Amino acid sequence: MASHRTSRAPGPRAAGLRTPALATAALTSVALLSQTAGASPSPDGRPSLEEVERKVGDLYRQAGSATEKYNAAQEKTAKQRKRVDALLDDVARSTQRLNDAREELGAYASAQYRTGAAAPDIATFLLADSPEQYLDRAQVMERLTSREKGAVDDFVTRQAETMEKRREAAEHLEALTASQRDLRTAKATVQKKLATARELLSTLTAEEKARLAEIERQKQERAAREAAELARRQAAERARQTPGPAPAPTPAAPAPDTGTGQAPAPDTSYDAKAAKALAYARAQMGKPYVWGATGPGSYDCSGLTQAAWKAAGVSLPRTTYDQVGAGTTVPLSEARPGDLVFFYEDLGHVGLYIGNGMMIHAPKPGTYVREESVFYDGESSIHSVVRPA
Repeated sequence: MASHRTSRAPGPRAAGLRTPALATAALTSVALLSQTAGASPSPDGRPSLEEVERKVGDLYRQAGSATEKYNAAQEKTAKQRKRVDALLDDVARSTQRLNDAREELGAYASAQYRTGAAAPDIATFLLADSPEQYLDRAQVMERLTSREKGAVDDFVTRQAETMEKRREAAEHLEALTASQRDLRTAKATVQKKLATARELLSTLTAEEKARLAEIERQKQERAAREAAELARRQAAERARQTPGPAPAPTPAAPAPDTGTGQAPAPDTSYDAKAAKALAYARAQMGKPYVWGATGPGSYDCSGLTQAAWKAAGVSLPRTTYDQVGAGTTVPLSEARPGDLVFFYEDLGHVGLYIGNGMMIHAPKPGTYVREESVFYDGESSIHSVVRPA
């Protein structure tokens, strides 16, 4: 999500990562910061440049994590709202059936009064709000006709059904209210983190902004070198697994005539699907990052990966927390185009691997969908690689 270098907590990490590169990157970062900004606070008490960089990076990463929580709450709220709407429709239908049953009992009671064919207690029983709770129900039921008994039984059934539907709807309304509260909290958290980051950046002078841009440029150059090294190692591994010269490609045979006039079924291999996902992602490059967005005009990180794989016919969950479990984990050294690359211990960011150590991703607020090294925030930030199809 953001430029942020953090130490990893003990636990599983992406296979194939190189410890020497991590140490070199850390030393380079320390040297660069010492050259471009003093470590001690400024005389006027303003934070130093490296403190601003670190805090802004932390805030953007935290905003990314909060965005995924917002996405999860939004998805949950949408599902619960749909369920509540369905339940309220059920309640309305059940209430109508109950009213119809009540009218039928009322018609029998009116007939009893008009003809005087039965004692008053039968009419009172038929007009009771809850016939099943009537004190002399057993005695009265024995004196009813079969049709009247059927009407009473139908009313009691409809009444119980309606009460159950209303209870279930009330429970889901309460859950929906809680989800909406979580949604507002997550949204406020994202907005607060981003506002604080903007405020910190606004304190920088023009000279400090230029120095910060230089730090970022050098970090990108270092990330590009690490990506090139990963590409070299991946190419060497492929060559090792393919001894001897590659045979000349065989010309494709014409598709057999099925007699239906339809094209043959499309290739469903992973590479074919990945190519479609990558083509979609490349077409989105230059579109702005907007937290909570799923396209087509803007995206957040998981919104982009979800939309890209949807274009390939693969349905991914909405959030990084769920996307990381929607496939097979593979070592970084074995990453293939189309794989999902996850970042940070809290899974606050994800990108779409395109090969040669590079990915397409929606980085953070104020940026656009772009190609970038998977080492853009250092090797330690990479959490895992997942093959989704």
